[in-house]
Amino acid sequence: MHLSVFGLGYVGCVSAACLTRLGHQVTGVDVNAQKVNLIRSGQSTIVEEEIGDLVREAVEGGKLTATEQSVEAVLGSDLSLICVGTPSHENGSLNLQYVESCCRSIGEGLARKNGYHVVVVRSTMLPGSVRGTVIPALEASSGKRAGQDFGVCINPEFLREGSSVRDFFGPPYTVIGSLDARSAEALEAMYEGLDAPLVRVPIEAAEMIKYASNSYHAVKICFANEIGRLCKAAGVDSHLLMDLFCRDDKLNISRAYLKPGFAFGGSCLPKDVRALNYFARSEDADVPLLASLMPSNQAHLDQALRLILRGGRRNVGVYGLSFKPGTDDLRESPLVLLVEHLIGRGFPVRIYDANVHISKLFGANRQYIEKEVPHIEKLMTPTLGELVSFARVLVVGHHQSDLLDYDLHDKEVIELERLEPRLAARETQGIGW
Repeated sequence: MHLSVFGLGYVGCVSAACLTRLGHQVTGVDVNAQKVNLIRSGQSTIVEEEIGDLVREAVEGGKLTATEQSVEAVLGSDLSLICVGTPSHENGSLNLQYVESCCRSIGEGLARKNGYHVVVVRSTMLPGSVRGTVIPALEASSGKRAGQDFGVCINPEFLREGSSVRDFFGPPYTVIGSLDARSAEALEAMYEGLDAPLVRVPIEAAEMIKYASNSYHAVKICFANEIGRLCKAAGVDSHLLMDLFCRDDKLNISRAYLKPGFAFGGSCLPKDVRALNYFARSEDADVPLLASLMPSNQAHLDQALRLILRGGRRNVGVYGLSFKPGTDDLRESPLVLLVEHLIGRGFPVRIYDANVHISKLFGANRQYIEKEVPHIEKLMTPTLGELVSFARVLVVGHHQSDLLDYDLHDKEVIELERLEPRLAARETQGIGW
């Protein structure tokens, strides 16, 4: 396959060189003559292990060349990759001027080209950028229609500085967001021979995955550093502790808790987060990430309230009351807090939870109910059918499948936990989906 790679910076140089190893003929394109000349002379535009040898071999083997002429590059290739920078404006917003300029240049080539050409964005962009910037610029410059006359994909990269060549050939997956199937098939063919799963997703999901990944990496770094500061204050070996932490691949280093849902609660998480933050304050240790956990949890509860309140004061049925399905533990359950807010605002509320029988509660659980929500027992309904009959708004706090047995077409269903299979409701609103 003949490829053109626009932008010969970090991502572009690595992508261009590595794609030749997969057997492709690659033309690098850049407005910077120095970068073009470096590639032509067999030199990498970046300094990193392996990439220098890879570029030199590709150029000497006739697999890689470079040019400043974008139109000729498009005319001579089957697929163009956009690898230009997306820096931040001073206020933090994304600067897409280089992407837009690149798209206009590619569009000029598309205008003169007969046959189908695929444009693939590798640059990191926020959701909405492909449809809001890339496609309009390509169409305006080419006079052609995306998805009809040419294809568009977004293919985020996961290259770490220092190990980019290894990362290119050993990614966790190859993500393809495409405007049409024909474009996706062409991009899949480009990666033939790469030992990694190919995952097709909607364009916006492909745009978002890099931000989710990098933000999570940042969270992990900040988390480890804040725990380290607290360990030092407590006289604990932080490396020993985090090595122990990482040995738990059931909860700590796993998929656990990484699915959007409702706020956390129960007898452990809120108590322990508060205690750790108190310890940090007592030691004058600044831990802004850990300090943000409770406010972040509250913000999610507030979002649920906004979803319910927007329709006015109507009968609200709440399915689930305990902090976790399958238990009767109501201690610091966010669903209990939600009900309290609704009652305080004058909403008629009824609750159903098959596992919660107030009269049978005892110990700390009973004490919590008597102290915080002594009136909640009279709001409970004995059957799910009674809850459904009462509710105009049905708030799903637990993901139990027995709701599928009821006709909910006349209800507004608000999911705090996502139900699978999906409910056939007239209107279903998820808190984070």
